[in-house]
Formats: sequence, C-alpha cells, structure tokens
Amino acid sequence: MTAADTPPVADDVLAALRAIATPTLANALDVVGAGGIMAPEIQGVGPGLKCVGRAITVAETTGPYGSFPESDFRVGDFLDIAGPGDVIVVANGGAPVSTWGGMASYAATVRGIEGLIVDGGVRDREEILEFGFPVFSRHVVPTPGKRRLKVEAIGEPIICAGVRVAPGDVIVADGSGVVVLPAEKAAEIAALAAGYAADDARAIEDLKNGLSFRDALKKFAKI
Repeated sequence: MTAADTPPVADDVLAALRAIATPTLANALDVVGAGGIMAPEIQGVGPGLKCVGRAITVAETTGPYGSFPESDFRVGDFLDIAGPGDVIVVANGGAPVSTWGGMASYAATVRGIEGLIVDGGVRDREEILEFGFPVFSRHVVPTPGKRRLKVEAIGEPIICAGVRVAPGDVIVADGSGVVVLPAEKAAEIAALAAGYAADDARAIEDLKNGLSFRDALKKFAKI
C-alpha cells in the first residue's frame, strides 16, 4: 500500500495519542521499527505546549533578502489547506528566517489547526504564546520571511529535521521533542505505547509500595 492509498488516521487514534508522551511513543517506535524522532533542536517556543495531528507538509527554500518575490512566501496557501486534526510541518533546512509569526498563529487557532513544526525559524514568541498555538521550531528570530523564503511544494513528502514526513503521517510534539508516526503504522504504535503508559502507572504504584527501581526495570520492559 502506498502513502496515497493509506486511509487517514482515525480520530480515535489521534485522541489516544494525546494522552501519551513522546518518550513513550519513542519506545514503541523502536519496537515497530518505523517512524522517527526529529532533531532535538526542534523545541516548543514555550513550556507546556503539545500537539497531535495529521501532517500537512511544506517544503521551503531560503535566500538573502530580495531572492524571491513576496508572492512566493505563500503562508496563506498552506494555512488555508490545514484544518482541525492537522499539524503543519515545514522543512526549511534549519534556516534562521521566520516562516511564521503571531498573526498566522491567530489565524491557525481560528481554523482549529493543531500545531506547527518548522525546521527553520518563527517569530513573535509572545504573541504565539498569548494565542496558545503550539509551535515547535529550530529558531525564534525577528527576521521576516517575505522576500527571503520561497514555498517550493505543499503536500509532498519532505525531510524535516532528519525525518521523512509524508502527508497524513501523525505528528506528536511535546516538551521532550517531536516524533513522526507513519500513517499506516500509527494505530499499531499508539496501541503499543498505550500499554507502555499503563506499565508506567503500575510501576509508580509498585515503587510507592516499596519495589526498588532496579526490580521495577526488570518487571517492566519499557519504563
């Protein structure tokens, strides 16, 4: 089955993933042998941010000011494609130039978009946090993207922060980082990770009751 043939990841799978931390999902990725973890430099613009959703992919190119006309910036184009249940994922090669800012964040909240991942830069940290929109990026900079950025493609497979992301893959981002779940494996990974999360809860109870951490590590494979 090709990526184009894979049905959209179900809403109940996304709902289950909202309760699971990225480190627990990373444990499941190792077992399933699919998906990936983005470079650790991709972090939330503030504490406590989390997003879970299906990827809307964007590829960008960056050059010195004046390299491209303003019409190539095209943030409105990919913002208008995304909606509830979607996370916009932008591959810009780590360039310290702003792909996104406060007003785009506000527009995204109005549309019910889940979040934004950028291997590049964003700006307006204070406004982003004020609007409560989950943004994860490599850089926070004041540098504007207009006439420096060109959107090369929307809705095509990309490499973002070292990980292949296809449209419709599941993105989970929190304070520990960003993980990518291939759409065709998302339900399997979610179920496996939910079991590990349950083991974590049981391990906490056992530790409260006197079990040593060494023995807990023996009892639970993935805590």
